[in-house]
Amino acid sequence: MNKLIGSLLILLAISLSAPPCFSHEQAVAMAAETIPPDLRDAIDQAVREEMERQELVGVAIGVIREGAVAYTAGYGYADRENEVPVTNDTLFRWASISKPVTAVAAMQLVEADKLDLTADAREYVPELPDKGAPITTEQLLAHLGGIVHYTNGPVIRTEREYDTPNPYESVILALDTFAPSPLVNQPGERYSYSTRGYILASAVVERAGGQPFAEQVQERICDPLGLTTLQPDYQWVDIPNRAKGYRRVRGHVFPSTNTDVSWKLGGGGFISNVHDLARFAAALMNRELVSETTTQNMWTPRIDANGQSAGYGLGLRVTNNNGRLRIMHTGSQEKTRTRMVFYPELGHGIVVMTNSEHGDCGAISTSIYKAMNAVEPDDSASDGQ
Repeated sequence: MNKLIGSLLILLAISLSAPPCFSHEQAVAMAAETIPPDLRDAIDQAVREEMERQELVGVAIGVIREGAVAYTAGYGYADRENEVPVTNDTLFRWASISKPVTAVAAMQLVEADKLDLTADAREYVPELPDKGAPITTEQLLAHLGGIVHYTNGPVIRTEREYDTPNPYESVILALDTFAPSPLVNQPGERYSYSTRGYILASAVVERAGGQPFAEQVQERICDPLGLTTLQPDYQWVDIPNRAKGYRRVRGHVFPSTNTDVSWKLGGGGFISNVHDLARFAAALMNRELVSETTTQNMWTPRIDANGQSAGYGLGLRVTNNNGRLRIMHTGSQEKTRTRMVFYPELGHGIVVMTNSEHGDCGAISTSIYKAMNAVEPDDSASDGQ
């Protein structure tokens, strides 16, 4: 039996009695040995074939094995017109994978007794107009708050003038992009995915933590994990190695818009290289950022008032694939498509980032798993999307 299968069987045996909880040092030690060349070559071939099939411009992937980042690689172009290749230094927008960041920051405050998940968000952010019913932070993190998204209801802005060129750098002022909007449903009534709900959640984190939201993320997530490139994608900041975006129109791939996303930082405004995304995923798997109890809370799908579940916990999608717990999130935005998927009981996962808006990152992660299984057969390694 090869080394990978043996290691995964050990992890599975542990998971039957207690959830695995690797420290950072243990995880690094377990993955100290780089993946074999034949496995690396199989992964590279699978990604390139999928890129060609989808007509993707640039892709970066990260593979997590035995609880740690084991392999990252870049393919294609970060800037096709100037022939700038994608490398491990290329920065891609996280898009909605920013939501788990906000959820972790909120739950850290819960653990510190600074945030009450069941309290009305207006207790922390009175700038939000009264909606006729309390909206809790727990509901916001589970997309049960009834806050408007993009096209599921009228989006009404607060009209005012600002004395700063970039007012929405403040997550409090960013509420102005939707605050007067009516609810799309009563809080708790049903699941309704909302990036703007996460803007409100980030404002709650800022007030509860007594510190700017971005600074809390830096101090409690980036610094402990050594994430050196994860940061807000502020358009007014010169951030090196940003990937250029692309979209397919009528069968042709053209450069995309450079749309500002800083106003929705907590719901879709972060950027990093692929290693930092993979490291964040591994940290979630290893319970490095919050406790085991909090982790299980986040990984518990919420139920709406009608007894229905959309398979979403607090900041993360929670599904089952071939009898295995699968934790994931995806992102879709101008200049990017992203995917983060991992299997906590087995200690493995994959992250995918592309600068092509027509990209199917789930197809890429599935192809990577198939390629890995062809080299090192393992029935537990898959991503059925």
